[in-house]
Amino acid sequence: MSTPKTLTGDDSIKTWLEHPVGGPIIRDLLAQSGQDPDVLRPVQRLAIKRLVKLSKGQFSQEMVDQLVARAAAGEVPVGAADAPAAAPEPTTESADAGDTVPVVERPEWVERLDQGRFAGKTVIVTGAGSGIGRATASRVAREGGRVIAVDVSQERLDDFASEHDGAEILTLVADITDDAKVAEIVAAAGDRIDGLANIAGIMDDMTPIGELTDAVWKRVFSVNVDGTMKLMRAVVPVMLARGTGSIVNTASEAALRGSAAGVAYTASKHAVVGLTKSTAFMYGPSGLRVNAVAPGATITNIEATFASPLGAQRVRQAMAILPDAAEAEALAASITFLLSDDGVNINGVVLASDGGWSAA
Repeated sequence: MSTPKTLTGDDSIKTWLEHPVGGPIIRDLLAQSGQDPDVLRPVQRLAIKRLVKLSKGQFSQEMVDQLVARAAAGEVPVGAADAPAAAPEPTTESADAGDTVPVVERPEWVERLDQGRFAGKTVIVTGAGSGIGRATASRVAREGGRVIAVDVSQERLDDFASEHDGAEILTLVADITDDAKVAEIVAAAGDRIDGLANIAGIMDDMTPIGELTDAVWKRVFSVNVDGTMKLMRAVVPVMLARGTGSIVNTASEAALRGSAAGVAYTASKHAVVGLTKSTAFMYGPSGLRVNAVAPGATITNIEATFASPLGAQRVRQAMAILPDAAEAEALAASITFLLSDDGVNINGVVLASDGGWSAA
């Protein structure tokens, strides 16, 4: 009988779960908090040490070190279930010969900065305190841009700014649905606004229209549609005065299909696509580019809640083919591409940055 490999913090969560010692340890740890291994499926390809950053302090480096030590010692919890047998290695059929070849697990994506890509540019980023907004603001700042970082939380903004010493970042606490605050944002940017990343948004409670409340509908549309529109409307005159500017709105897989969320969120993101395409058409000849990114499953601080049994059943069923969740930095790569001059010939596009979900 072969000796199982020695696990480290660099091994993927999937490798840990399938390990004869690591698997029972992880499952026992999850069971203590009332969870099962399915909660880790969207991030199973990531190294287990990445949970330290992704968990926002709930999973510490000390816990990773303890897991590694326990696995090395063969410390299987008493009564813990054995790790399930590994599934047969996935294969793909050759188009020529009909035989199969193994599918190799892909390596982790590594962010590569384009130094100076935003040098001299001012970019407004909403939702900059966390998730995709934070990753986007960080990327712009690290690539030389001046960032107007907007969020509803001063604490999150302060934490973000503290990680970017030397970068030109102006933080602003603002509710993007408030006209006075939108005016503050534009005033803070000054007479030059090269880019707007409209990322702030909220999820609904997965209710179908027969169970939808007016409160959920109004709240979701207020942030996702009204807030997006208000900032677009405010920056367009500044961009037109210089004859150039790039706006990137955040749509969603829910803007491309009906099975990714409840009716309020789905309708709001379809509306964001309408805002994007109309504005791109109207102002394209004037030098403005307006595009949207449609994220798939992404690791952010936006949590989905299921207020409807029907909504939970239908959405979870549709998500059976969901690709692994991406980190926010992967979405920031797509957004900053469209924001930057690299997207020079792209206008009115909805870029599905979803790991192939929309192709399924």
